[in-house]
Amino acid sequence: MQSRTPPGAEPGPTRAELDSRLSAELASVVAGARRRAVRDGDRQIDTAHLLHSLLETDPEVRAVFENGAQVVRLLGYLVQRSIGYGLQWQGTVEDSGAVPVVGSVQEAGWSPASLSAMDVALERAESREEPRALGMDLLAGLTADPECRAVEVLGRAGVDVEVLLRRVEAGCRPCA
Repeated sequence: MQSRTPPGAEPGPTRAELDSRLSAELASVVAGARRRAVRDGDRQIDTAHLLHSLLETDPEVRAVFENGAQVVRLLGYLVQRSIGYGLQWQGTVEDSGAVPVVGSVQEAGWSPASLSAMDVALERAESREEPRALGMDLLAGLTADPECRAVEVLGRAGVDVEVLLRRVEAGCRPCA
């Protein structure tokens, strides 16, 4: 029997250290993003997959948005991804080049931009001497690259990314 998973979309081995450095909630976000990427036929987990899973999974992340309507608009764009909006992304690698990939290991199944976002999340956890990164850390990492797909979706849904980042910092003082 042949695999129905498209080439390059295999989950691949995750970095053992990555799993140990994520909160249980954030590990669930990553697992959800991986499932979504495979289901959508995408070769890699990109920042839009991470944002979608983060919004569905983490109530603290949803709380930093202006209101519930903004979250609903965002989820609407993300759901439409596989049926129209975002089809231009299918089969392409997300690498805006705006933020250099700082990870020393190029993990199979992750776009360069999503690796950069995860590295930012892990650095934020380290800076506050926490063993595990949180969803708010990943949200900050996703907004760090103004050219990534997650930021494009945020913009299309009417989210001011600068305001969102200020709300992340204000709402998560221990995470800053």
